[in-house]
Amino acid sequence: MDNKNIYLITFIATNGGLLYGLNMAGISGCVDTIQSIFGLSNNSIGLTVSVLILGCLIGSLFVGKLADLISRKNVFIISAIMMALSSLGLFFANHILLIILFRFISGLAVGAVSVVSPMYISEIAPSDKRGTLVSFNQFAITIGILVAYLFNYYFEKYLDSSIAWHYMLGVPFIFSVVFLLLTIAILPKSPRWLMGQGLEEQAHKVLTFTLGKKLAKQEFDSLVNSFSDSSNKTKVKFGDIFKEKTGKVVLLGTVLAVLQQAMGINAVVNYAPVIFAETGSQSDPFFQSILVGLINTVSTVIALKFVDRLGRKLLLLIGSVGSMLSLFYLVFAMLYHLSPTSILVAVLIFIGFFAATWSPIMWVVISEIYPNRIRSTAMSFSTAMSWTSSFLIVQFSPSILASLGSEFLFGLFGLFALASFFFVWKYIPETKSKTLEQIEKELGLD
Repeated sequence: MDNKNIYLITFIATNGGLLYGLNMAGISGCVDTIQSIFGLSNNSIGLTVSVLILGCLIGSLFVGKLADLISRKNVFIISAIMMALSSLGLFFANHILLIILFRFISGLAVGAVSVVSPMYISEIAPSDKRGTLVSFNQFAITIGILVAYLFNYYFEKYLDSSIAWHYMLGVPFIFSVVFLLLTIAILPKSPRWLMGQGLEEQAHKVLTFTLGKKLAKQEFDSLVNSFSDSSNKTKVKFGDIFKEKTGKVVLLGTVLAVLQQAMGINAVVNYAPVIFAETGSQSDPFFQSILVGLINTVSTVIALKFVDRLGRKLLLLIGSVGSMLSLFYLVFAMLYHLSPTSILVAVLIFIGFFAATWSPIMWVVISEIYPNRIRSTAMSFSTAMSWTSSFLIVQFSPSILASLGSEFLFGLFGLFALASFFFVWKYIPETKSKTLEQIEKELGLD
């Protein structure tokens, strides 16, 4: 593919993922400080952390219809504005209720981009590059997490803790403004969304801009054939996604999304310093969190390299086995009080396997298996269920850590990793190198 504009467009769209990571991990550096300053119980600090995920749940559930109504691009614009205003509010917040409110607003926007970013990229990318380009969104999330950890480390080291947390939570403001300006100035509307609005000429222009003339013609012809089907012109009601063959595919995508979160990645990301401190490590937990962020980022590069070579299914199976073994080793290490270094290494191995496989590839699969006419609604539902499981895990992790210990928490995550292997092996199809329309036909949804 000789046209480089597709990479520019993908870069802009993945800024939503970058902000997702910044907002998700930024709180990790100030959990203890906020709990101390405001005198919060374990359940209260759990709510302060998880309320962002509650916002994500609600934002993701309703954004599908909005993306169909006003376009994917305009959802990006609204989300960027919301994230800029909420991060500014968090910087100046001086009451726990304000922190909870602004994190909830930020969550609404993060939930929206968590659906629209992979959906938009999958709709604009050529089939032979789609897995890699959609995975770039997860790569951007890991960059956001790493950047948040780095800022947290810097602020914790050089600022008084009573003010450092304001800066940790205010970091996304600048990145939100950059995302907003790039989206307004450069980002085109999705060609599949344009086709759905009957704007064929504009859709062809976008494809030509992003892919070049030769590939644009192939993609456009495929789109014309797909949208000539009357079923793609029918307005989809929410209940329609659960009917007949479509319902089975939505069930597969939703279970896949829930299992991704049930392996505990967001508990590790949000509570990394707390977990490391509990193991008795003498090293700086903030520095160890940076190691988590680095492994997360570097490992995602593996997915970028192999998702369009080895395929989605094989990588998911490898990720399930690697995550399961590292999580069960963590249980063993904590039960028998092995060295903090061995526990850190096991956490990093878990992060590595997860980041190279499940973290990006789940999003690739669910953006591919849903047909054009229900893609936005179905992705909204699956993502909302993913955020529901993530909310429950992040909300109750502090209480589990305090009452039952890390070994119980990691053991639970390990069981879900085991379940994920058998689910993928039996039910998830391979979608590598196929157009979205081909996948739709093979699943019997055309």
